[in-house]
Amino acid sequence: MTTVETIGRIRRAYFVQKVSVREIARRLHVSRKTVRRAIEAEEGKFSYDRAVQPMPKLGAHVADLERLLAENESKPKRERLTLVRLFEALRGLGYSGGYDAVRRHARRWQRDEAGRTATAFVPLSFDPGEAYQFDWSHEVVLLAGVTTTVKVAHVRLCHSRMFFVRAYPRESQEMVFYAHARAFAFFGGACTRGIYDNMTTAVDAVFVGKERKFNRRFLQMCNHYLIEPTACTPAAGWEKGQVENQVGLVRERFFTPRLRFASYEEMNGWLLDRCLDHTRANAHPELKARTIAEVFDDEKPALMRLPTASFDGFHAVTASVSKTLLVRFDYNKYSVAARALGRPVEVHAYADRIVIRQGGEIVAEHERRFGREQTAYDPWHYVPVLAKKPGALRNGAPFKQLALPPALEHLRARLKKSSDGDRQMVAILTAATIDGLDALEAAATEALDQGAISADVVLNILARSRSAPMEPTIAMPGHLQLAIEPVANASRYDRLLTGRKAA
Repeated sequence: MTTVETIGRIRRAYFVQKVSVREIARRLHVSRKTVRRAIEAEEGKFSYDRAVQPMPKLGAHVADLERLLAENESKPKRERLTLVRLFEALRGLGYSGGYDAVRRHARRWQRDEAGRTATAFVPLSFDPGEAYQFDWSHEVVLLAGVTTTVKVAHVRLCHSRMFFVRAYPRESQEMVFYAHARAFAFFGGACTRGIYDNMTTAVDAVFVGKERKFNRRFLQMCNHYLIEPTACTPAAGWEKGQVENQVGLVRERFFTPRLRFASYEEMNGWLLDRCLDHTRANAHPELKARTIAEVFDDEKPALMRLPTASFDGFHAVTASVSKTLLVRFDYNKYSVAARALGRPVEVHAYADRIVIRQGGEIVAEHERRFGREQTAYDPWHYVPVLAKKPGALRNGAPFKQLALPPALEHLRARLKKSSDGDRQMVAILTAATIDGLDALEAAATEALDQGAISADVVLNILARSRSAPMEPTIAMPGHLQLAIEPVANASRYDRLLTGRKAA
């Protein structure tokens, strides 16, 4: 192969030193044809493009190879096969040639495909407080020693590029509400417009163009903060390119290498600190003389003030109550009060708790569980049932979690020795639903001090404590006092009796 240096020596010998073609060929040990080509190469280099590429073995399998390449390109990046794997698949279709021919044709096909699918974009510009972008990402961390895939909510202000990230166990609708509330509190306000992809927690239906049918609860949240929601065109991530780039930045700088945390609270506190550190240390991509945090300080007055009342961000689902007083939601079960049996209930799922209502009344409230096949019991929900099934007090699953104050626990242990101890304890626990646990604990303490281990004694003490107090004596004003106090005189009744006999 003739190098650029050789071409230069040939051209200088011919044009400057006036050496003949024959002599140049003899000196440099190249053919006279090569010397003439170098003299004609005004750009100082040779270019050779083969018009026809001979493919004696690949030629019959080009269509199969291009089909495999096209199918591979249509897959997500993490699922795409390498060229070696495609070569092996082509061998399975009868190709007997080498890998190098496959590699060259695949590279040429990829260059041509990139030229056909390349798309130009228009730079976007946003005014202060005009818009924010929202998206989710999935990251892998070690949470309490267990490898866990967490869902990370990303919110980014389009003008200042100030951003907020927070991790959750789910990317359900209640998590969307909670992420917005925390992000707006972090920013100190909200923008007039929110840009989203077509996530199912926000969009119920996608129509032609930009027309969307947004979810009713999602619209209620937007109305609460006075936000106009905007949904992107399907598969057009560049319409919210800022938050798409943020996902990659956060994954590379925050979640690599793999993080270790004891809880979500610890992880989210750490993420919040990293957001602040990053925006203080990095320049704004357009206003390069200033940091992101400095530009955000200027944008902050343009944000809309947050409403005084917080948005009640729950996701509502109708459910039925089983005969064991359990309601199933999100692969877990939660107990409800016994009075809820027989009628449907409405589960209000928050990011951190579950509230179950029936006809506007709260019949249960639990801390939310995020595993699977877990059961959250409230033992007091089952106390009314014990009136008919007192034997369930010993082995009932809800009562294994029943934690009583010391006096009641001591009384329970003493009553277990009695033949009807369970029935007596049920009567005592039933009274707690009326008078409260504190009053019952005081009555149990007094009964134990008296050495009376009996439900009747405890209930009697409890009844005396809630009896109405005597009315206080009212002092008589001086001007209403009698000058002559009345004297009791029964003789008047004697005279009546005498007069009656005389008649």
